[in-house]
Order: sequence, then C-alpha cells, then structure tokens
Amino acid sequence: MSLDLHFILFLLLRMAIAAAFVVSASVITERAGPVIGALVATLPVSAGPSYVFLAIDHDAAFIAQGALSSLPVNAATIFMGLTYVVLAQRHSLVLSVGSAVAVWVVLASIIRQFEWPLTAGLAANLIAFGICIPLLSGYRHVKMPLVTRRWYDIPMRASLVATLVAIVVSTSGWVGPRISGIIALYPVVFSSIMLILHPRIGGPPTAAVLANSAWGLLGFGMAIAVLHVAVVEFGSVVGLSLALATCVVWNLTLWWFGRRRSRIEA
Repeated sequence: MSLDLHFILFLLLRMAIAAAFVVSASVITERAGPVIGALVATLPVSAGPSYVFLAIDHDAAFIAQGALSSLPVNAATIFMGLTYVVLAQRHSLVLSVGSAVAVWVVLASIIRQFEWPLTAGLAANLIAFGICIPLLSGYRHVKMPLVTRRWYDIPMRASLVATLVAIVVSTSGWVGPRISGIIALYPVVFSSIMLILHPRIGGPPTAAVLANSAWGLLGFGMAIAVLHVAVVEFGSVVGLSLALATCVVWNLTLWWFGRRRSRIEA
C-alpha cells in the first residue's frame, strides 16, 4: 500500500469515528430535553477525537501548546452561544446562526494573534462565563417540543465533524499547535444543534439547549486546562484521559445538583 493511500484510508477512519461520536451525542440531545441535552453537548465529542488524532501524530509538547490556544477559544464559544440565544428569540435561522458564527470567527482571529499562558486563558474563561452565565439564565426554561428527524440530519452532522477532523489532522503539521488548537475547538455540536433544531422547533427551544450548556462549557474549559498541565507532566495518554474524566465528573455533578434541586422544589 502506498504512503498516500495509507494516509487517506487512516484519515477516513478518523473522520468516521469522530462523526459517530457527534451524531450519537446530537441524537441524545434531541431526545433528552434541553438540560440533559446541554450536558451531552458540552462533552468533548468533537474536540476529543480531534485531540486524540493529534496525539497520534504529534508529541506531548504539541498537545500541551495546542491546549493553551484552545482554552481562550472556549471563552469565544460561550459568547457565540450568547449571541445565538439572544437573536434566536425573534430572528431567523440565517441571522441568528450567521451572527453567532461571525462572533466566534472574529474572537478566534483575535485570539490567534497572541501567545496565551495558562493563567491568561483561565482568566479569559472566568471573565467570559462571569458575564454570560447570568445573561443566559433567563433563557434556560423552555419546553422542548417533539422533534421529528429528517433524512439529511445524520449525514449533515457527520459531514460537519468529519470535515473538521480532516482539517485538523491534515493541516496540523504545517499550521502548528496554536492554530490546530483553535480549529479543534470549533463548536461543531453547537452548530449542528442550531442548524437542525432551529427551523424545526423554533428559536427559543433551540436557544434553551445552548443556554443550559453554559455551566457544562465552563467544565469543558477546566478540562482543557487539566489537559495542558497533565500532558506536560504525564504524557498525552494520561492527559487526555484526565481531561475526559474532568468533563464527565463535572457534568455528572451538574446533573446531580439539578435533580436534587428539582426534588426540593417539588
């Protein structure tokens, strides 16, 4: 087998694996309601496979540097979510999603101009979430209507994440860890939720999923910080495992507190 054919087949396999993760998470999000859906959506179902594949191709130093760039991008994602949530209450899919993506692209472009130490990345997240979480709180409690899946849903989700993985894997060698870390954190799951649910159930219910995701996304930011520190100390395998564990434990804790509060209020 030629080297080029081997690369293409391995790339296609990586794309398929990543797409399967995102499609599964999106289906759960649709069926479980905005609260559980938000917790699933903020698991690393898109960025996780991208980082795993980067770790296969690059050393721990590359992954650690990429995580430093990913950390402030997480702050950009919550501003993307806030933009969509506010606009989706009254405006069309095109305006709401287009504006949200534009906000992410502008912020990511600014982020890439600077070197981000760990403390600065953490500070950016604390400031961003300190602003956005209170503003999103009023949009969280909306009943999720019944969702009917259409034939193109799964192919569209799969193509979105597969394209992202293909870009990250195939360009990482020449764009370097900083740009790879930014691209890896493009919010594929959020984008697919907006594109699929908004025209079907309306802006406010779709926005409720993203509004409920704020606390989960904060935990995702902490997982990125854990990834950077753990990869430097213990290597890529341990670092990625600890980052995933951070996300899972954080979201399970949020779920437990949510259930406990619901029982008290009942």
